[in-house]
Amino acid sequence: MIWSITFHPVFPLWVLAVLGLAGLLLISIGLYQKHRGVFLRALALAALLLALFGPALQREDRKQLTSVAAIVVDRSESQNLGKRKSDTDRVVEDLKARLERLKSFDVRIVESGGRDNRRDDGTVLFSALNNALSDVPPDRVAGAIVVTDGQVHDIPKNAQQLGFSAPLHALVTGSEDERDRQLVLHRAPRFGLIDTDQVVTLRIRDHGIDSSERVVVQVKRNGEFLLQERAMPGATIDIPVPVSHAGTNIFEFEAETLDGELTDINNRVVVTIEGVRENLRVLLVSGEPHAGERTWRNLLKSDAAVDLVHFTILRPPDKQDGTPINELSLIAFPTRELFSIKINEFDLIIFDRYRRRGVLPLLYFDNIARYVREGGAVLIASGPDYAHSGSVFRTPLADVLPAEPTEPSLRNLIWRRSARSAAAIP
Repeated sequence: MIWSITFHPVFPLWVLAVLGLAGLLLISIGLYQKHRGVFLRALALAALLLALFGPALQREDRKQLTSVAAIVVDRSESQNLGKRKSDTDRVVEDLKARLERLKSFDVRIVESGGRDNRRDDGTVLFSALNNALSDVPPDRVAGAIVVTDGQVHDIPKNAQQLGFSAPLHALVTGSEDERDRQLVLHRAPRFGLIDTDQVVTLRIRDHGIDSSERVVVQVKRNGEFLLQERAMPGATIDIPVPVSHAGTNIFEFEAETLDGELTDINNRVVVTIEGVRENLRVLLVSGEPHAGERTWRNLLKSDAAVDLVHFTILRPPDKQDGTPINELSLIAFPTRELFSIKINEFDLIIFDRYRRRGVLPLLYFDNIARYVREGGAVLIASGPDYAHSGSVFRTPLADVLPAEPTEPSLRNLIWRRSARSAAAIP
């Protein structure tokens, strides 16, 4: 219980100051002229001024608040090496028991880096500490103790960024004779042209040991051994790797194991490089003119990296209307040049509403099937024509096509359904 006197003036302080000066002047005049009762008048005037200040007697019942002490526990994967996990658990229990003996402390255990709050940007202990103390005024923070292996990736740049003015202690797990080798990725391209070498920059770091011997770094591509290089610990090494095919190329870099190191998991680095072609050559063969043909052209010509060769069959060989050949302004379809000589120069062949009408012999379809088996791509854009007797499925290309028409004549099936619908209309 605490007693105190508080003041709540009736008038502003400058008014009370003027009244006090006026009363002091009157008392001074009375003393100079030696009037009777001057001291009583001065006492009454003082009592009046004191009453105008509004004094009040206040009683306060105060209870001392506890200070908050935080124990931040590092639960990252590196804490599972050796005896670090058991040492951490033992230290945390000991710290908690000691602090709880002090009645003036509120102990908070903050765990970070475990499976439930794992993050991809490393071990973040100070972010977890700030979140745990977000509801505590800075004056109530007694301090924090961090139990970690020393690898923390969100250390503030200065003490002011902690958010409180209190001691911060760190207990580092592990032993002094620990050593470990780490392969660090500095730079790697995400894309690369096919049949070109892309440079991957790495660095070997040895912790707890000074080594002057070169370290062997093996390189694997898609699980198969590719090459090996030697590098000094601490030095940066550039390793050129060839991008052999389009799509995902997976390269694995592995440094040789150090004797007695903590773990060899960080001796490996995996890099994924997407192989891209310099120009995608596409052959588009339209079996007949239609409105969607312009859509194909706009889609393929919108990319500057696509080289398009487009042919539309306007006049099949079976069309006989008596028009002299020398009066036709049509370009002959170069079937032998496209499907025999230069077929391997294309990355994609598209058949758009194509039906066999004697334009392409079966031998050329056999060349297309071989082209697909060797890594080429064929796209069939069709509808009911795919089940027609003139479908490309009725050619040697059927061995590489993923879909087989199950209806002998899909067009007849559609016609029968249309006829039934018409008969149902009264």
